[in-house]
Amino acid sequence: MSDREPGVVIGADGRARTPWAYGDPLLLEYYDTEWGRPVRDEKGLFERLSLEAFQSGLSWLVVLRKREAFRAAFAGFDPEAVAAFTEEDVARLLEDPGIVRNGAKVRATVRNAEATLALRADGGLAELVWSFQPTATPCPRTMSEVPSTSPESTALAKELRRRGFSFVGPTTAFALMEAVGIVDTHLVGSHLRGISGVWPQ
Repeated sequence: MSDREPGVVIGADGRARTPWAYGDPLLLEYYDTEWGRPVRDEKGLFERLSLEAFQSGLSWLVVLRKREAFRAAFAGFDPEAVAAFTEEDVARLLEDPGIVRNGAKVRATVRNAEATLALRADGGLAELVWSFQPTATPCPRTMSEVPSTSPESTALAKELRRRGFSFVGPTTAFALMEAVGIVDTHLVGSHLRGISGVWPQ
């Protein structure tokens, strides 16, 4: 890593942020208002898990631009409603230009909804996901210091797959953990470092 590798970037408003926040106005809004804040409810976690799975192999911005269409297509990410989807629903979704039309990912979302319902008997999705919170969070100063996986994300992915989930590898699991505040990978110096309240700034 070069000693001159940039860390936080100062925005037009004078606030320091992680560099990826500036790629698009949608990214900036997402970074400032949502990313890294705790999500502890079933529906919220199911939505984030589903979107992270759809993002696999794509840029997050692609998914973010389609988020409202995803919500409309997947019944607001209500696990009970999605678990009841039929092959006719899958066929309808694969004709929907507003979402990422990937048959494997669409069917995985339906299966993951079923798995989410099954988890209710054992504490629920939120309890399971948050049980993999590590004892320390990364403290990256540059983007190259931000990990893409961790022992905990690897273990979470393995447990989710054991519970019937799919499209949840260690990288997807880590991205989920970042998005919902389980780990804090805002660069040190970002005005949102520590925003989750889970980790000290």
